[in-house]
Amino acid sequence: MRSAHRVETVRTAERTLMARLPEGALMQRAAAGLAAACADVLPRRVYGSRVVLLTGSGDNGGDTLYAGARLARRGAGVTAVLLAPDRTHPDALRALLRAGGTTTTAHSATTPTALARADLVLDGIVGIGGRGGLRPDAAHLADLLADSPATVVAVDLPSGVEPDTGEVRGAAVRADLTVTFGTHKPGLLVDPAREYAGSVRLIDIGLAETLPPTPALESLQHADVAALLPRPTGESDKYRRGVVGVAAGSTRYPGAAVLAVAGALRGGAGAVRYVGAATEAVLARYPETLVSNTGPKKAGRVQAWVAGPGAGDDPTPVAEALASDVPVLLDADGLRLADRDTVRTREAPTLMTPHAGEAAALLGVSREEVEAARLTAVRDLARAYDATVLLKGSTTLIATPDPDTPVRVNPTGTPWLATAGSGDVLSGLAGSLLAAGLPPLDAASTAAYLHGLAGRYAADGAPTGAHDVAEAIPAAWRDITRTVPYHP
Repeated sequence: MRSAHRVETVRTAERTLMARLPEGALMQRAAAGLAAACADVLPRRVYGSRVVLLTGSGDNGGDTLYAGARLARRGAGVTAVLLAPDRTHPDALRALLRAGGTTTTAHSATTPTALARADLVLDGIVGIGGRGGLRPDAAHLADLLADSPATVVAVDLPSGVEPDTGEVRGAAVRADLTVTFGTHKPGLLVDPAREYAGSVRLIDIGLAETLPPTPALESLQHADVAALLPRPTGESDKYRRGVVGVAAGSTRYPGAAVLAVAGALRGGAGAVRYVGAATEAVLARYPETLVSNTGPKKAGRVQAWVAGPGAGDDPTPVAEALASDVPVLLDADGLRLADRDTVRTREAPTLMTPHAGEAAALLGVSREEVEAARLTAVRDLARAYDATVLLKGSTTLIATPDPDTPVRVNPTGTPWLATAGSGDVLSGLAGSLLAAGLPPLDAASTAAYLHGLAGRYAADGAPTGAHDVAEAIPAAWRDITRTVPYHP
């Protein structure tokens, strides 16, 4: 599992570790890892390469200068652009100069030319203490970088992004690679900052031994998801595996019901029970579906409900699902039709799956505010509704009402998933995992992971439809579980 920690936590862990090490040892570890990563991404060998260091004050600048010194000793031509010459890390600067590096300033007439000719630029302007976008001198350098053909490597995180939230409140550096130390920072995993980070490489500097066991964010990997996926045993039948109810679709939107059922059939539950106005369309595509025209209240036994995709304006099915004593997933129209107090006072769990526009409506803010501060929005919504919330989008986040539970960040997906009906497939898939017995946080994050991976398979670099994503879920499931022994 990939973890991310807030700045305050990282600083405390660093202080604890530095107290156990010789002076400067931690910075040298970081610089060594940074230099090695730079050598890997240089378009040609280190010897003879042109490297520019954008160097601010403090430890981040020190890491950058020490890494530059290592590259200079291997034959690179290294120039450090000093943004605060009187506050540059003195020992690191001396190391660079002894290795043959040179210095200049942000306003020097030679700086634009150096950036234009560089093979590699290290962004060491500000580290994890940066807030509120770049100041004018640094913003000018970021603008020059945008026109440079050089590979840009950010040191710890791109300068100008908010490390704890992933917000970008002003000018910021766009990196091709971010080399981060000890642990990921939340901003490296959450958009919009994630887009500024490029690829991310984590360098082990020994910080794991002093970090707390509970991070701020966590991101599941294949092995984590494989351990969560439900698998039948010899004693299983369709009811023991779980029955998921789908209250979705309408005469106007029958496709939403079909796609939600498609996702549910591939999610691990033993059976899917459908109620709604799209019975004919559902049965025509999936005759194995159990159907009812009595509404959720009298539909028969289920272990979870999916309520809302394409449901229209009738609040009754959503209200009946929420009145049940089983987990309920609310999506699309279900989010709009659900009563907040009813959701908050339910004894059974509720999982909400809004996109940014729906989350904005529920929070009473603009869509732009949600997209700019996704981490804040998902936490606020989970707290407001006392529910688990999966916020869909370029970064899919899952949060619980408990502030001490790490927010989950989904690492899979493709922009091709931004297609009509994709969310209906996800809601059915997550609802099926709820019915199979997974807690809401695990069901949501596992479904998002599967859905994102299936989207990659279905698209394979080209446009795809939601039905293709549903069809690709079994391949994604097999990919995740192929290294985990299983004997059905």
